[in-house]
Amino acid sequence: MSTPAADPIDDPLARERSHLASSRSALRAMREDVQSLDIKDVTANWVNAEILARQIGDRIKALADLSDTPLFFGRLTYLHAPGVEQAEGAEGEQFYIGRRHVHDGDGDPMVIDWRAPVSQPFYRASKKDPLDVSLRRRFGYTGGELTAYEDEHLMDPAEAAATSKLLQQEIERPRVGPMRDIVATIQPEQDEIVRSGLGGTVCVQGGPGTGKTAVGLHRVAYLLYAHRERLARTGTLVIGPNKSFLHYIEQVLPALGELAVRQGTVDDLVAHVEVRGTDEAPAAVIKGDARMAEVLRKAIYSHVTLPTEPVMVVRGSRRWRVPAYELEAIVRELLDRDIRYGAAREALPQRIAHAVLVQMERSGEAPDDRVQDAVARNAAVKAAVKAVWPPVEPAKLVLRLLGDADFLAAHADGILDEDEQKTILWAKPVRSVKAAKWSASDAVLIDEATDLVQRTHSLGHVVLDEAQDLSPMQYRAVGRRCTTGSATVLGDLAQGTTPWATRSWDEALAHLGKSDGVIEELTAGFRVPTDVITYASRLLPHIAPGLTPVASVRENPGFFDLRSVTGTAEAVAACEELLGNEGSTGLIAADARIPALAEALTAAGIGYIDPGEETTVDTRLTLVPASLAKGLEYDYVVLDEPQAVVDGEPDERTGLRRLYVALTRAVSGLIVTHTAPLPSQLA
Repeated sequence: MSTPAADPIDDPLARERSHLASSRSALRAMREDVQSLDIKDVTANWVNAEILARQIGDRIKALADLSDTPLFFGRLTYLHAPGVEQAEGAEGEQFYIGRRHVHDGDGDPMVIDWRAPVSQPFYRASKKDPLDVSLRRRFGYTGGELTAYEDEHLMDPAEAAATSKLLQQEIERPRVGPMRDIVATIQPEQDEIVRSGLGGTVCVQGGPGTGKTAVGLHRVAYLLYAHRERLARTGTLVIGPNKSFLHYIEQVLPALGELAVRQGTVDDLVAHVEVRGTDEAPAAVIKGDARMAEVLRKAIYSHVTLPTEPVMVVRGSRRWRVPAYELEAIVRELLDRDIRYGAAREALPQRIAHAVLVQMERSGEAPDDRVQDAVARNAAVKAAVKAVWPPVEPAKLVLRLLGDADFLAAHADGILDEDEQKTILWAKPVRSVKAAKWSASDAVLIDEATDLVQRTHSLGHVVLDEAQDLSPMQYRAVGRRCTTGSATVLGDLAQGTTPWATRSWDEALAHLGKSDGVIEELTAGFRVPTDVITYASRLLPHIAPGLTPVASVRENPGFFDLRSVTGTAEAVAACEELLGNEGSTGLIAADARIPALAEALTAAGIGYIDPGEETTVDTRLTLVPASLAKGLEYDYVVLDEPQAVVDGEPDERTGLRRLYVALTRAVSGLIVTHTAPLPSQLA
């Protein structure tokens, strides 16, 4: 690592600081230029003015200079100018790589966006393949101040390849507050996934600390950069497991200048009814089974009845008769086309009207489209459509399926056995949709039925994080949101903690409707210390046989301690001990033990917050129920009573997976406290 030279004129660090100051001034000027735009005379109406004003507002936000966030984190010096033929000995260009593009008053770039093609060698270049880069410089920051730099001469055979100290420091930097971006530390295998094209779906299997969530978010940022106009039209969505997780990651994309990405949970997507109830695990498993899609399809299309009577259309003094056999042919043709129930119902009156127009033309008349529309609205045609293809309300349909044993049996025959049907039937019939205590699984069924009636709007790209916990029916709900777009699926099979957890990514992609998706595996651990991930990996043969263990690449092995204790007071004391370090601390415990631990912390005068809340200088301890720990990270963790975490789940495998999650939340150190014996699988 370099230090300043004695003479400021020859001091590289001083020059880099000067470039940082100039870049910040240029960014401020870019923002002021946008703020000074006058749109009064350039919009045709108030609607255009509102849209343009909103776009300008978003642009102003995107150009905000975050004082504690480095504007650039690296510099590339090319041997030759990229894409330009040069004479031998000519000096190549120099580019500063940062979170967004910055140019000076003449339009010349001062900072290049990390997503630009010219920036890619910052992540990919190596001694073996320097990609025409002669020097790669990394910068170190304290807060927003540039304090150090580190050079790597990729073309110099005499300089041995070495691990970047600045890179290690950035990876191991204490975590306080929400998740940060990783643009300064993206590794080559991560960069390949980040820059994969919009047209394909990518599934990333990654163990704890491999950066899969960050990779998924940075892929969104890259796709918005490379396909901005298309995704501006079609939209992007990030789906997380719960609100706490979404709050934890919500600052990553804005820090990269991307403000137009929606975030939500699967429950948000399918919120057609108010969820007020819960299912027992056996019922939830069956309701989440992909076979339910076929049950719903049969139930919906059972409402269609083949016509047995003709339709008589009266227009003026003429009567036009469409015989039953012709109506039946029309109905069968619509059924064979396998289009949405509602779309077919809307097409049916037009088809009947067309049959009438054919008769009119044969009799010498010359009807036009207006006549066809009038016939389609004829009372006799409407009555026939209502009798043959009646409207279906999805929520009412699901209400009947779950409350009427005979109706369910008629449409689940050959799909669900009798015991499975009894498992999902409500104990008592419910009178109305509003009176029903719908469960989250029921809401997914209603969403499936809604899509069978009317096509769901498709987005350009969807990111699905912690995907291993989704049921097949939930995958289908997400897949409907990107039928014409692509997806990034992120997860870890070893961290599946629902009774319906994903068994394989091939199966998950099939339910998502993306069977051609590419599966990538990240096995290099950047966040979890070596001793911690090694200990947690003892569970892998029991929870995910055959899965490759994460190999920590951190130089700092971290802090790990197992402590046999006599009660909660010692777990609280361990928290107090860890709070003496810089950074955040999490106390993770089985959900049932949270009240007792909260009481003990209060008695000890230690303040704490709930998952998803912002840490402060005075309060850096988060009390975390094990059920909410997934996806979260803390510098230090106290894990209370591992066996209680296992016992808190309906079966041992799910409990061991929950324990695996809890064990791998620490970035710098972990203390495990227990009064009961540890699970035998950790021996």
